[in-house]
Amino acid sequence: MTERKPREVTFTSWIDQQISAAAERGAFDNLPGAGKPLPKRTEDAGQAWLRDYMRRENVPAEDLLPTPLRLRKQVQRLTETVKDFRAEADVREAVAELNRQITEWRRIPLGPPVFLPLVSEDDMAARWHDTRPAVPPAAPAPPPAAGPQRRRWRRLTRRRSR
Repeated sequence: MTERKPREVTFTSWIDQQISAAAERGAFDNLPGAGKPLPKRTEDAGQAWLRDYMRRENVPAEDLLPTPLRLRKQVQRLTETVKDFRAEADVREAVAELNRQITEWRRIPLGPPVFLPLVSEDDMAARWHDTRPAVPPAAPAPPPAAGPQRRRWRRLTRRRSR
């Protein structure tokens, strides 16, 4: 195998010659798995290495999406989880950060030309308010106890100057 390919021989015939010579020497005899069927390949076996890598390195599949599709997923996730925020200010902060990312992508769009609208802070805050339990109105103060009321008079005294 250390020989160089002669110029007049094509690569295909050169490779075939090398394989034939190795078979004559017995290089392919007693290989592990000889006589056993090849493992069945699934339709997307070409992507198996990618799935293995993502599982091994804990990379979420969302990171492989183009930016506009990833941002759309974030908008959808925010819409579904808005009820979990504690305060309206937190909702508005999350929407502002997402809108910043959308605006950044709009400046220099990479990937497929997908229209991506900004998220309305007011709509998301209203959605958050809709998920909150209604606060019952404050109960009116009980009326004062009925009965005779005594008036307390304070005696005013003048200071006498001497």
